[in-house]
Formats: sequence, C-alpha cells, structure tokens
Amino acid sequence: MAHPDLKAPVPPGAAAAFVAGDERRAATLLARARDEQPAGSVAWAQLERLYGLALIHVQREVEGTFALERADAVLDAAGAARPDLGWLGPAASLESRDEW
Repeated sequence: MAHPDLKAPVPPGAAAAFVAGDERRAATLLARARDEQPAGSVAWAQLERLYGLALIHVQREVEGTFALERADAVLDAAGAARPDLGWLGPAASLESRDEW
C-alpha cells in the first residue's frame, strides 16, 4: 500500500519492480504515471520525485537530481511532503520505515 500522503496513484508494478531489483522498470512506470498528471500539480511533483530517486538509485545521478529539483520546488511551494522510496510500499526502503 502506498503512503497515505501520496496524491497520485502509483502504478502497482512500480514498487514491485523496485523491490525485485528492476529499478529501470520502476522508473519507467513512475514516469508514465507522472505524465498522466497535470504538470506542476502536487501529484505530478510527487511522482517526479519518486522517479528522480529511482534514477539516482541506478546511478543516473544528474537526471535524478534535476528531477528532484523540479519536484521539490513544486512540493515546497504547495507545502507538501517530499516523498522517498519508502512511499512506494513497506518493502521499498529500509530508511523510511519509521515514518509509517
């Protein structure tokens, strides 16, 4: 189950792909879901941030960092939380488990 503050539907396969080690597939699914949201919306920004984190995880740091910068500007302006990979589901990130 996705984090309760997530405003956009995360593709069910994105978390499963990430946990299974297929980070590129997870990034692709997140990008497709992001593209279905209105640009500049909180839902778009949350998915863009998760996409950026997935890119960084596969060592595409530059692209991932730019995605985080785009997303964080929107999220900060809206006063919304910044998602981490733990928002995809309980098995996606060990670092954020105490945030649930």
